[in-house]
Amino acid sequence: MNYAIVTTITDRCKRCYSCIRECPAAAIRVIDGQAKVIEERCIVCGHCVKVCSQDAKQILSEIDIAYDLIAGNNTIAIVAPSFAASFPDNYRKIPSALRKLGFTKVIETAFGADLIANDYMDVINSDSEKTVISSACPAVVSYIQKYFVKLVPYLAKVVSPMIALGRYLKVTEDVNCKIVFIGPCIAKKHEARDEDVAGVIDAVLTFSELKEMFEYSRINPDELEESEFDGPHAMMGKAYPLAGGLLKTTDVNDDILEKDIIVVEGKKKVLEIIDEIANNHINAKFTDILFCEGCISGPAIDTELNYYARREKVINYIDEKINNVDKHVWKSNLYNARKLNLKRNFGLDNQRRPYPSEEKIKEILAQTKKYSVKDELNCGACGYATCREYAVAIAKDLAEKEMCLPYLLDELKTAYDNLSNTEEQLRVAEKLASIGQLAAGVAHEINNPLGAILLYASMLKRDLEKIYNNDQKAEDLELIVEEANRCKNIVANLLNFARQGKLNLKEFDLAETLKETLKPFAINTAYRGISFRYDIEENHYSITGDEDQLKQVFVNIIKNACDAMSDIDGKRELKISLSLNGDNVKIEFSDTGNGIPKENYGKIFIPFFTTKSMGKGTGLGLAISYGIIKMHKGNITFTSETGKGTTFSVVLPKSQVHQITKVSEGIEAL
Repeated sequence: MNYAIVTTITDRCKRCYSCIRECPAAAIRVIDGQAKVIEERCIVCGHCVKVCSQDAKQILSEIDIAYDLIAGNNTIAIVAPSFAASFPDNYRKIPSALRKLGFTKVIETAFGADLIANDYMDVINSDSEKTVISSACPAVVSYIQKYFVKLVPYLAKVVSPMIALGRYLKVTEDVNCKIVFIGPCIAKKHEARDEDVAGVIDAVLTFSELKEMFEYSRINPDELEESEFDGPHAMMGKAYPLAGGLLKTTDVNDDILEKDIIVVEGKKKVLEIIDEIANNHINAKFTDILFCEGCISGPAIDTELNYYARREKVINYIDEKINNVDKHVWKSNLYNARKLNLKRNFGLDNQRRPYPSEEKIKEILAQTKKYSVKDELNCGACGYATCREYAVAIAKDLAEKEMCLPYLLDELKTAYDNLSNTEEQLRVAEKLASIGQLAAGVAHEINNPLGAILLYASMLKRDLEKIYNNDQKAEDLELIVEEANRCKNIVANLLNFARQGKLNLKEFDLAETLKETLKPFAINTAYRGISFRYDIEENHYSITGDEDQLKQVFVNIIKNACDAMSDIDGKRELKISLSLNGDNVKIEFSDTGNGIPKENYGKIFIPFFTTKSMGKGTGLGLAISYGIIKMHKGNITFTSETGKGTTFSVVLPKSQVHQITKVSEGIEAL
């Protein structure tokens, strides 16, 4: 268990996916826009901490624990040899600073590396048929335990230098003493809690945490005297933070080193070598592996020095101190520890998730609009090297579709287009509402005098016909009556448009209603040259709505389509299709007319807009239709191409739709 050693500071995470890109264990997932560490999968290597430009990754602090231990006046600090790189200007004063902080003794962890040297020599010289993997790096150990469980038996059953020195001090100093490890490694916090070695190390501090403690306690190492570490002192164990440093503590001869031992450092190479060992491609007897480029590159090294400068500082420290160690005392300390148990076992913590099927991978790729290899950009914006790896991560519930930048941009474009359409519809609705209020008032005011005109014009016409036989006067009065009736129809349409009427809802068969609506047009001699065709999934298309008002919508659309084809040469066809569209039904009316000019697109549903000649249209049909469809919580749209025709689409919510068989038939089948 990792005790959530690495977590995300949510308000700092900017969704850049750098941590996902660098995480070797796929232990980070974006949830609600935040890159969250999956605790059980995390190997605490710290790569996400190093690459996060927003400082959004947080390391579990043990500063309070350390202060509590120090208060007991029996606490020993054991310091990783890479401290010379973290405190390059005052490393000789660090022992004094730690003693002033309250530690009773300050000892180099490097002596722990000297302690386990003989155990590693035994491993290297053994007759093992498998490649033995060094177990000193806790991140490597955790990676194998979680993702290469078959390699767990390959791990050298030897404790790390930290645990070795801890066990040594519990025996030689005081079994009740408290030990705090200080170093550049985050994974040490996890190792200290490992059930097989738990209880040896009481707290783990990073160099960053130590500097915080110095600042909080107002301790400036520059103001202190130089001092030495307490014994036991280390020899070549001081080289442990460098690549191959573990082997430098042993007496491995050059011949064995060249042929049978591999030294690997750095994430990329570590992943490669472990994979090679798992596939039996490596014949070496021993591999010394560090997840970082030496411990001098640990995630909490906390220095601005580059790799080569850090390496130089540690080497200078080794050269400065190595000859000051009393070798007789050093050997005596090692001899006295010959019976110390420096062995350990490793448990299994398999976190591998089943690899998805090829069908599942293709399905996920298709969901992000990647239908072929050419669609797979492999841009890496999601944090994964390839689109395929990204799809696999989604299938394993380690990623989400919204992490794909090209897909997200497409979705944003679609959302923007939808928003633009919605805004346009809202503008139309606002116009219709305003015009509707005006139309209602105007219609009521006009209706009464219009009725009087019609009444008295009819009476006058009747009287004139009795007294005079004047055809011209009768024709004039007839024209007055006709125009008055036309005005009456316009007023009726205005009232229909303006009304905030309730829907008379009932369940009816939409297919049958469409057929009934179309029948008068099919037998109308004015439209004899038009071919009416169906593409309807016949019968039992039950929906709930106001049948009479929807008929009015269909009549308006069909009449407009027929009128649009009245003066064209060539094919004249009106096709009506009815189909299921999720929880809705969709009716399409497609004609082969002249089409609608683009400059008129925004005016189609505006009242009184018409392209028909005077006396042939009021411009209210589609406006009324728009209002009726909206009252039904549906939608009406159109597409058009000049010279080729127009398609109006009406989408209505359905209650019960039973699909039978699909037929294509002419109007003669009605």
